Amino acid sequence: MSEEKSTVARLEEEGDIAADYLEGLLDIADLDGDIEIGVENDRASLVIEGGELAHLVGRDGEVLDAIQELTRLAVQTSTGERSRLMLDIDGFRADKKSSLTKLAEDTAEEVKASGKPIKLAPMNAFERKIVHDTIQKIGLTSESEGEDPDRCVVVMPA
Repeated sequence: MSEEKSTVARLEEEGDIAADYLEGLLDIADLDGDIEIGVENDRASLVIEGGELAHLVGRDGEVLDAIQELTRLAVQTSTGERSRLMLDIDGFRADKKSSLTKLAEDTAEEVKASGKPIKLAPMNAFERKIVHDTIQKIGLTSESEGEDPDRCVVVMPA
């Protein structure tokens, strides 16, 4: 088996383990939700949709982040390897990614027009990565500065 296939197989296995764990959590909480498993950006990716799931996201995704971390630990316990899986519930991360991409694009235009760097509001690592990736695709540079939880992205002119 090629290395690429074995990586995909390993990530699919992570997804299956994570889905079983999440199904158990949903059952305990007496919640309905459909779990979709995939592989995206070299990570297992799980999406839970349907039912009344907003409280599993929490304010600013805090509960979602906690559930994701618990799911990663469940996978690690089962496989013995650290998991980088991504979990989305009720489209929260997809919506966040879309709004952050728009913010990065708008900021890039502003930086191009003014020729001056712009410092964005503090973000978590997931959010900063989306902004950095978008800025890089546009052809500008960006860097993170500060310490968590106040770490932020600075977009620089070319």
